[in-house]
Amino acid sequence: MAGQSREGFALALDVGGTFTDVILADRRSGQFTVTKSSSVPSDPASGFFGGVDKILALAKVAPKNVSVVLHGSTLATNAILEAKGARTGLVTTRGFRHVLEIGRADIPRNANLYGWVKPKRPVPPRHVFEASERVLADGTVHVALAEAELAGIAKQIRDEDLAAVAIVFLNSFANPAHEQRAAAVLRDLLPGVEIAVSSDVLPIFREYERTLATVINASVQPLAGRYVKRLSQGLDERKIVSPFFIMKSNGGVFPPAEASRQPVYLALSGPAAGARGAAHIGRIAGYKDLITIDMGGTSADVALIRDGEPVTATSGRVGEFPLALPIVDIHAIGAGGGSIAAVGPEGALTVGPESAGADPGPAAYGKGGRRATVTDANLVLGRVPPHLLDGEIALHRVEAEAAILRDVAAPLGVSLEDAARGIVEIVDNNMVGALKVMSVERGLAPSDFTLCAFGGAGPVHGSRLMRLLGAPRLLIPRHPGILCAMGLLATDLKYDFAVTRLQRGGRYDLEAIEATLRDLEQQAHARLETDGVPPERRQIIRAADLRYAHQGVEISVPIGEGRMTQASADDLVDRFHEQHQQLYTFADRKTPVELVNLRVYANGLMDHVTLPEIGRAPAGEKPPASGMRPAAPEGSAIAEVPVYRRERLLAGHVIIGPAIVDQLDCTTVVLSGQVATVDRVANLTIEEAR
Repeated sequence: MAGQSREGFALALDVGGTFTDVILADRRSGQFTVTKSSSVPSDPASGFFGGVDKILALAKVAPKNVSVVLHGSTLATNAILEAKGARTGLVTTRGFRHVLEIGRADIPRNANLYGWVKPKRPVPPRHVFEASERVLADGTVHVALAEAELAGIAKQIRDEDLAAVAIVFLNSFANPAHEQRAAAVLRDLLPGVEIAVSSDVLPIFREYERTLATVINASVQPLAGRYVKRLSQGLDERKIVSPFFIMKSNGGVFPPAEASRQPVYLALSGPAAGARGAAHIGRIAGYKDLITIDMGGTSADVALIRDGEPVTATSGRVGEFPLALPIVDIHAIGAGGGSIAAVGPEGALTVGPESAGADPGPAAYGKGGRRATVTDANLVLGRVPPHLLDGEIALHRVEAEAAILRDVAAPLGVSLEDAARGIVEIVDNNMVGALKVMSVERGLAPSDFTLCAFGGAGPVHGSRLMRLLGAPRLLIPRHPGILCAMGLLATDLKYDFAVTRLQRGGRYDLEAIEATLRDLEQQAHARLETDGVPPERRQIIRAADLRYAHQGVEISVPIGEGRMTQASADDLVDRFHEQHQQLYTFADRKTPVELVNLRVYANGLMDHVTLPEIGRAPAGEKPPASGMRPAAPEGSAIAEVPVYRRERLLAGHVIIGPAIVDQLDCTTVVLSGQVATVDRVANLTIEEAR
């Protein structure tokens, strides 16, 4: 189990769409080496090993001294978004073959009410096969499984050349026997075909969501299995034989075998790592309530940190589809450095969500991209240096200017600089809208939260976002461009166990609730035991999903420790009313409260790598500027602006805006009227001057 020893080095890699972020941390001293390497979207494993080889050579560390490897990946997310999973079939209860096609009656919030078209389902109707069986909602077997039908189903699956199969039977969350038996039979009949079972993936009610999660899991299993196997083999070839863990969407990690079996839990792995890293840095800096924005090359991901922990939800969305899985609550929009700026037929300037991606990327990359992007605008305005990674990747100003002049300035009849300012202003306001979704629209005041900006582009825009949002301060982590990798060093093993056990309001069966919770806890302890987590490092948390009678949406509420008694049940209901009041501005204490799902969260606590402290500047010393750069930090004209190197700053140094701070993994912009202060671990805190 990683975390039992503080010897050796922890290696963390987050493979993004453009760059792979890498940290190698000495687990004893806390000192670490950081770098970025180019990702290979067509072959993510190549980007992973490129990062491994580069960091070990840079730090001069032998592979045998690596004691744990942690990895965040966009593999599953991209496979889901781009529909690149394996050809998948679905075996379901007779009479329910159209569950996926029917879906839900709701239309996405931002969609056109009259023009929205239901997205293509991951399994077409011809690949849905019905089996005779029926389990009732209380777990009673009403119709026995007709095993003889499975041979015919297997033949159809072979004839259709399907690589994966999802098995989802009605009410299997109450009694999984039929699903498990069907899976055993089909595994014998279909060697080499990946099989996912809903009672393993998501044993809770709501047929559409359960079916969707299981189908997506099955479709990604072949891809994830090959990827994880290649990573494990590559680490072995490099003589790195340490424990290996992969980031989940709930903000924790799990071992490769589990990642191969349940890859649907890898969705939003990278953004979850970023939220975890922000929470870790925030606690060190003394800020436990944060709104975070991770702005990369393609998207901007917004999350909420409350009391030092990322806020999680029991469901989320990946692309067009809902996923009813525990997930760090993230709101993503198409606003990144590669977001494309264009003028529409009506003369309106738009930025995103279409992105230039990593290949060919922004025009400034000089890799064949011709369309104007946010990165091109920032380069023209001097807000970023003429190179990335301290000179490793050159940016081409001429190409950036040509793209903006052609795509934006000429159609609008404005100057190059005004066009660049317009691009930046629009993307900033798009991101502020996303920040308000996670704060104002939830009844939360931005003035109560510290804004934390990271990612390769986040600190370039963070100061303006803080001002537009009305947050009291902006926190820029020590290495904001690789914070997702830092989050991997501050996480724990995390598993989620849930089951539907409907209890009507006012008629709770306390013994049944307690028995179910104990069963989930036993599963949790067994899983942590398999991973080698000693009892003293195990953390078990109980929760229940509650709702008012006749509601269709639940709220997850933690259950206190100890046996379930009438007093603890009453306290649970009271806290449900309080959360409902906060979320929806009202609570109806006269309406019965139903208990729908019971949950157990199991954490295997690992040793987190902390940040080493830096030297302190003498009282009153001003930080030395490394030079000047023509730049327009905000809507002002381009003028000479002092530039500072992040690694030369000491604790206590104060920078008066306008100013720019460059470092290996990103650039931070400080606006006029703002003050940036360096703390003991090299974080920057930016506030409006008083």
